[in-house]
Amino acid sequence: MNVLFLCTGNSARSILAEAITNSLSVSKGRFRAYSAGSHPKGSVHRLALELLRQLRIPTAGLRSKSWDEFAEREAAVMDFVITVCDQAAGEVCPFWPGQPMTAHWGMPDPAAIEGTEDEKRRAFSDTANMLRRRIELLANLPLDKLDRLSLQSKVRDIGKAPR
Repeated sequence: MNVLFLCTGNSARSILAEAITNSLSVSKGRFRAYSAGSHPKGSVHRLALELLRQLRIPTAGLRSKSWDEFAEREAAVMDFVITVCDQAAGEVCPFWPGQPMTAHWGMPDPAAIEGTEDEKRRAFSDTANMLRRRIELLANLPLDKLDRLSLQSKVRDIGKAPR
């Protein structure tokens, strides 16, 4: 199943979600993740890349890109579209081919943290841990036993999980 993680800038949270999903053994073979932004920054945040490398998660191919790429006719059809920032959740999204299930998993933006380098790194680590927990919950859903409405509800409930 294809999952698209959306954020405004596509430089931190959605990039982390894409990389974590694609690297987790529990989701391999079940999910293929992508990420995009409504107003992409044009580059991946250096601390996101640093953290992923520390976690030994591949970073090749990660790039900041527009969500328009995934609304085109030739794009992979998404099964899930998940916003990970409040701003993107409130924006008018493009039409997604295939009528994917949608959910909002809002969380603080680690790139917006002001402070020491250690405080910024901790913010990225906290965000990655929160994403990992939520992605593991998604990957462990009994997809073959849930009807579309129940699955939609469960995916949305994951975003309400304690931070």
